[in-house]
Amino acid sequence: MTNKIYNTLMVQGTTSDAGKSVLVAGLCRVLSRKGVKVTPFKPQNMALNSAVTVDGGEIGRAQAVQAQACGIEPHTDMNPVLLKPNSDTGAQVIIHGHAVTEMDAVSYHGYKATAMKAVLDSHHRLQNNYQVVMVEGAGSPAEINLRANDIANMGFAEKVDCPVILVADIDRGGVFAHLVGTLELLSPSEQGRVMGFVINRFRGDVSILQPGLDWLEERTGKPVLGVLPFLTGFHLEAEDAVAGQQELDDDAKTLKVVVPVVSRISNHTDFDALRLHPQVDLQFVRAGEEIPGADLMILPGTKSTRSDLNWLREQGWDKAIQKHLRYGGKLIGICGGFQMLGTSVADPEGIEGPAGSSEGLGLLDMETILQPEKQLRRETGHLAFSCPASAAAGRSVATGRKVEGYEIHAGITQGEALNNPAVQLQGRTDGAVSEDGQIIGTYLHGLFDHTEALETLLTWAGLEQVKRIDYRARQEADIERLADAIETHLDLDKVYDLLNLQTTACEGA
Repeated sequence: MTNKIYNTLMVQGTTSDAGKSVLVAGLCRVLSRKGVKVTPFKPQNMALNSAVTVDGGEIGRAQAVQAQACGIEPHTDMNPVLLKPNSDTGAQVIIHGHAVTEMDAVSYHGYKATAMKAVLDSHHRLQNNYQVVMVEGAGSPAEINLRANDIANMGFAEKVDCPVILVADIDRGGVFAHLVGTLELLSPSEQGRVMGFVINRFRGDVSILQPGLDWLEERTGKPVLGVLPFLTGFHLEAEDAVAGQQELDDDAKTLKVVVPVVSRISNHTDFDALRLHPQVDLQFVRAGEEIPGADLMILPGTKSTRSDLNWLREQGWDKAIQKHLRYGGKLIGICGGFQMLGTSVADPEGIEGPAGSSEGLGLLDMETILQPEKQLRRETGHLAFSCPASAAAGRSVATGRKVEGYEIHAGITQGEALNNPAVQLQGRTDGAVSEDGQIIGTYLHGLFDHTEALETLLTWAGLEQVKRIDYRARQEADIERLADAIETHLDLDKVYDLLNLQTTACEGA
């Protein structure tokens, strides 16, 4: 393989969360800022975090972040197959940005040939329009039970004949076992297309690791392309796992925010701007835990609204929500969480599960009916409500503060509550605000991402003297920081050689 020239390079990992998404995003930014026309690509993604694309479809959130790293708009070809789990055994299948069916794992196994065609069609289009296609694998290529008809890892790499970089997370421990074991479980042809290893999230002096690196190269005959350092305080939107890091300013008054983690929580990246705000103490509350006292509670999006309504009640969280409101706390519902705030959620066609209707929390006068056609929109607008932020201080929240985000939902909501909307969008309104101003509901994901909206909502929730932060600038700064680390610690000459990119040309771009 070393004598061939490629414009597709794939990053696979020894485990989930090994660093595939991060490495692809970083390489995309490195290549982009050197003048290379590069695009991300993930053949198959299984995640409940998604984004709306410029062509009106839905892809995994990680590929939208990687597109940002490339300086291009996200497109459905960047993630042609997206699986959104709605149970432990079944998922919604999204092809080229649009839901086509619901399948259990056994049925999907037989569907992979159809899915592979969609994958190859998208890859072919990207190859024709970009100098480099940076591909992210899924999970591990060494999952023996998933290797037959694989389209996510080596099955794809073999089909398009592309080289592979294998990344492992040393912070988890057992990094050499992960790399050697993964390689050993691959077929000879698959082993041959692994061009080298990257070790991710190393802490300390790399010279201490050198004996292990030498052993690894001698044992496998594969080079270690680099050891990437652990980047303290680094933030990149998570592909699926709910993160928990906080960056609190101990000297500042904080706002306590709780998010109940429902069983099919989706788009939890909605809360990243809050997690990273130095005055916000955000806590994810999980199954079996009691909801603590807080200034603000947020009901998140969910892939299965009716099922999670029932699950929420089983946890006793419906009573905790009522207590929170009695004590004067503020409440926001986003997407599925917004639907829960109404009097009922009906699913007559069985879109998210068995057909039927569920009683909502009854906090807003509105009803939701789930329908087969998803609403997929990228939106810009402004907050439409004005209500007291602090009665004691006599302050009020101003209207007209800018919001940007996207909608991904299958429901249509109607009712008197919508006459007092939360957001004014282009040509229409969205969401609702309760008469007492204590509850906000909206379909808009990304509600907190814009600086103006974030400041206003934190003031509404009770925080005085809100520190101004720019979440989008923070995203860009961390992508740049990642690219800097890759340029410092990775052997990019070998990467450029694989992709037929002249090093001098890249440096001069």
